[in-house]
Amino acid sequence: MSDSSPAATARWGDLQKRVLSSLVLIPLAFFCLWRGGWVYDLMVMAIMAAMVWEAETLLGQDMHSWRGALFLLWPVCAALVALQHSWLCVAVLVGVAFMFGNLTSWPILISVVAGVSLLLLRAAPEGFWTVLFTIAVVVASDSCAYLTGRVVGGPKLAPAISPGKTVSGSLGGLLGAIVMGALVARAASGAWSLQAAGWAFVLAVAAQLGDLAESGFKRRLGVKDSGTLIPGHGGVLDRFDGILAAAPVAACILLLRHGLPFWQ
Repeated sequence: MSDSSPAATARWGDLQKRVLSSLVLIPLAFFCLWRGGWVYDLMVMAIMAAMVWEAETLLGQDMHSWRGALFLLWPVCAALVALQHSWLCVAVLVGVAFMFGNLTSWPILISVVAGVSLLLLRAAPEGFWTVLFTIAVVVASDSCAYLTGRVVGGPKLAPAISPGKTVSGSLGGLLGAIVMGALVARAASGAWSLQAAGWAFVLAVAAQLGDLAESGFKRRLGVKDSGTLIPGHGGVLDRFDGILAAAPVAACILLLRHGLPFWQ
């Protein structure tokens, strides 16, 4: 018999919206990633600006003022400079942003680091597959954690930060990420790679930590979602919180490996 109790309805009430949103977002993101070039760059810059808008709005900033316009221009300008490989200028732009105050500057810093990391990953020799690997691992971790947590339940992972997250969900997310990483590596190289599965685990851990950090940020501000832009997911920060942490980790791994993809 199907479970139609109020508790079950609450657990699965947003699943339909999440699926419908994903059916729109995934093909669009995949096209931009596949196309590369200015299409991908614009997508990344738009996401960077949207994240800053949401975070600064949550912090009480008036984003319709000249100050709000500067907040939005900062990550976009940093991305444009990064595309010219002027890394010192990127660092200067981020540093100057702290003239606005530490709390309001952190969203700019996080947005720039994550966005520039995504640009770096796409510019790598195996850029398409490298970004796809990173994003697919994060999405698999998030989706499998969501489904496992609602099916299995059990002890809470961090009730003081995010009461809805469970240990079973976290483990399910890690397992799903490992499988997804192996599958993407197989598609990219034509062979199974234990190393790719290991890096997928590392990126999944980073993504879950990023998710918890964003949950703590929202809990401190007393809000459930960072926004309402994406039905079933909340705001842009809610959807990309894992990427915020995983993308810089992936970029660091790539640099340490001198551009070699995760499966080599």
